[in-house]
Amino acid sequence: MIFQSYIFLFVFFPVLFMIYYILIKKRKRNWADIFLSAMSILFYAYGNVKLVYFLIFEVILNYCIYRFISISTKKDKHNLKKIFLFIGVSLNLFILFYYKYYNFFIENWNEIFKTQHSFKTLIVPLGISFITFQQIAFLVDAYRDEVGQCNLLEYIVFVTFFPHISSGPIITQDQFLPVLRNKEREQINWEKIDRGFFLFAFGLGKKILLADVFGQAVDWGYGNISGLNAVSMFLITVFYSFQIYFDFSGYSDMAIGISWMLNLDLPVNFDSPYQACSVNEFWKRWHISLTRFLTKYIYIPLGGNRKGKIRTWFNTLLVFLCSGIWHGASWMFVLWGAIHGIAMIVTKEVRNHNFRMSRRLSRILTLLFVNFTWIIFRTSGFSELHEIFNAFLRGGILIDNRLFQFFGLTSNSRYALICGIVLVLLTVMVLLVVVFMPNAKQITEKMKFRTVYGIAAIGVIVLCILHFSSVSMFVYFNF
Repeated sequence: MIFQSYIFLFVFFPVLFMIYYILIKKRKRNWADIFLSAMSILFYAYGNVKLVYFLIFEVILNYCIYRFISISTKKDKHNLKKIFLFIGVSLNLFILFYYKYYNFFIENWNEIFKTQHSFKTLIVPLGISFITFQQIAFLVDAYRDEVGQCNLLEYIVFVTFFPHISSGPIITQDQFLPVLRNKEREQINWEKIDRGFFLFAFGLGKKILLADVFGQAVDWGYGNISGLNAVSMFLITVFYSFQIYFDFSGYSDMAIGISWMLNLDLPVNFDSPYQACSVNEFWKRWHISLTRFLTKYIYIPLGGNRKGKIRTWFNTLLVFLCSGIWHGASWMFVLWGAIHGIAMIVTKEVRNHNFRMSRRLSRILTLLFVNFTWIIFRTSGFSELHEIFNAFLRGGILIDNRLFQFFGLTSNSRYALICGIVLVLLTVMVLLVVVFMPNAKQITEKMKFRTVYGIAAIGVIVLCILHFSSVSMFVYFNF
């Protein structure tokens, strides 16, 4: 199930909202959590019931390992605790490898050793990367004695809570369990519901009215690379930067908005990343939960920056290689992660030598770098990447008039110049918004709600519903 669907908007969430708050009003919080968990599992399994078995298996497996770690801690059996942690992390990584990377491994094995091992037809469970990292983090925190007591119901809600389960954020127990246990949940917070509803509408608008529109142009462009000139190809790459920005931003807004409407909280996972003035700052704003996970559970345990310059470089590069491969089973993701890792190292070294430049110039260079690396992120392989670079070398200053149709402009060559100017102005306007304007969460938190805002939110939702026929999946559903 996805947020941008009729069944979610008109059946799933209204039913969940009403019954959940009826139970909360009657002071039956445990029953409210049981119902929330059941609905979350239904959300996850909608369209493919077999996914339920995977999710239940993951939850039971990791909770049992957590209990073994907790018992070992109480009995002061440190070595046994280490063994259980090793088993837990290994099993989670094995499951992730099997479903997500098995065929990638076989493909490369066949290529290197000239073998003909067959591929497996596997259904990759939705959000497997998020679920795996979340549960690994929980086990590590339990090993470090940072979790305390966590009953099975709390753990089920923690893992399955539907706003984050398919596309993040990767939440940790210290971010969610205190909120889940907060007695304020037993009160209906109408202000929070209002803000959540508005933020959800904001996010839905980003996804349907912006990300999907740019996405259609991008899909067409990547399907016609050989016929594009440099200007058109450049616009396509910019459109993809917009698509993935509004797609991820829209999902994040909707996830937080839904959580607010249920009087719960999710950590911020997206914070105006195109306003970053360095690669380092970009990763503090883009997919914040992934950066936090990689820093806390990989970078710091490896020694962080405490073991000399060379070791710091190695740790940084390894973390970004992990980030790349986490996104998908492709050498393009590995390359994308490696380039970001190298850029992070170079940026830190330059700053260590007291080199400074204006924030405006830094922001422009960072944005250009990010846009360039999105090209690698989007391409299916090195041959396609080579085609794109060839397109940049073709020259030409006129925009391909076939692009205009995706933005409600005529493809008639007679009006090509006017439409081209309009499209460029639209691109510049969107760029100025994402680079300089506050984000939806910041706006929502500062707003003093009035009836007109509620009407506006409903209007956006209605407008989005009218465009549901052309809706696409979220980009991060693939990860």
